[in-house]
Amino acid sequence: MSRVIASPIHSSPPMTAPIAIPGATSRSVGASLSPPRRPPSTTGLAVSVVKKPSTAVQKYYTLSTTRTFASSFSKTSARMLSLHSVPRYNVDHFTRAMSEDELVEKIGAYHAIGIRSKTKITARVLKAATKLLVIGCFCIGTNQVDLQSAAQAGIPVFNSPFSNSRSVAELVMSELVVLSRQLFERAYELRTGIWNKQSKGCWEVRGKTLGIVGYGHIGSQLSVLAESFGMRVLFHDVINLMPLGSARQVDSLATLLAESDFVTLHVPELPETINMISKQELAGMKKGAYLINNARGKVVDIPALVDALKSGQLAGAAIDVFPSEPASNGAPFDDQLNAWASTLRNIPNVILSPHIGGSTEEAQRMIGEEVSQALSRYLGYGSTLGAVNFPEVDLRAITAEQGDHIRVCHVHKNQPGVLRAVNEAFSSYNVEKQYSDSKGDIAYLMADIAQVSPRDINQLRAAISANPANILTRLLA
Repeated sequence: MSRVIASPIHSSPPMTAPIAIPGATSRSVGASLSPPRRPPSTTGLAVSVVKKPSTAVQKYYTLSTTRTFASSFSKTSARMLSLHSVPRYNVDHFTRAMSEDELVEKIGAYHAIGIRSKTKITARVLKAATKLLVIGCFCIGTNQVDLQSAAQAGIPVFNSPFSNSRSVAELVMSELVVLSRQLFERAYELRTGIWNKQSKGCWEVRGKTLGIVGYGHIGSQLSVLAESFGMRVLFHDVINLMPLGSARQVDSLATLLAESDFVTLHVPELPETINMISKQELAGMKKGAYLINNARGKVVDIPALVDALKSGQLAGAAIDVFPSEPASNGAPFDDQLNAWASTLRNIPNVILSPHIGGSTEEAQRMIGEEVSQALSRYLGYGSTLGAVNFPEVDLRAITAEQGDHIRVCHVHKNQPGVLRAVNEAFSSYNVEKQYSDSKGDIAYLMADIAQVSPRDINQLRAAISANPANILTRLLA
């Protein structure tokens, strides 16, 4: 099945101010997008975090058909989603994560969806998403999306892999100090009216060894911050990486655990990382060490961690992510959600936080800008740069002077003969630019075709879509 978008050409000066949408609520968006010389002829998105909306600039493009965008967020903060420059574009904003059944019921009406980490886009949901063109994950992880099923449906998935790395790194640094000084316990005692000044079991972090598991964007930034505190830094990663500063890569996880006073985890959730820290690994850590997990909830075996804390093998822990998390603010974090929740809550010197590693104003603003730009580039220009499940293909924009040009965005199965058939369909036109790439079973071609008259569009679309390998075809004017 193919889905086609064809829209007229319009021009507009760059916009840098927040955008107001007619008929929408008072919520507005801090739009960081500046449309190039020729703005997208399909829907452009602007998503950002704004604390206080300012004066809006109203400038619009026209669509040949109304498109709909859904945003499903798990947090009810001042995080606003809206559509940049499209007055007839319906924007629905949901303040909590939807269940699979709710998504199946609603998603068929939408062409794009923006989600956070708690909204799960499963194969069943994708099957019901008959109009869906693109998914934006307004977070780092994408494990909440069935990436393979999305790719097979011709739907690229975009995320924000870098935007909150500094926020997470700073949270870890604060947890190092709070754990080593038992600050969480002393503060709680004083809030309950108990004065308990003591130094036993309290340490400086200077001179201690920090072990970082996963030396990516977060781990490497954390490495630099920790060294500025006078810490020795070790790290373990599945690939060899150039260390920053004086950090040193060790040959195995066991070596890192045995030498580190603090161990912090920064790995994705994969089959090989689930329960990567369990009974054996905890036993291999230094006695009196500390464990910090701001990565994914399933990478630590929590019952084994509870045992290690109760026995004194570990002196404390900081946990920001959990195997099962409440769907909305105010929901209970109890034994019905995780069988060990009440036990973990009552262990001394354990910091529990509600998945706030990237929850800063700066991180949320950057996530909104990065993902919204990726969605806008794909919907308006067909660019898949940064897609996590899709071939990364891009072409320079068609200029305003190229009024008879059409951009063909063709997602197809990666099999022999497809490009030959497509080029045969192009044979009556001048191909100005063309680029194709593949990833696994999916291939994606972008081509700019000149000298295309309006009456040729349906004929060109039909010729391309007739190929059995066709998954999705869009024509952008």
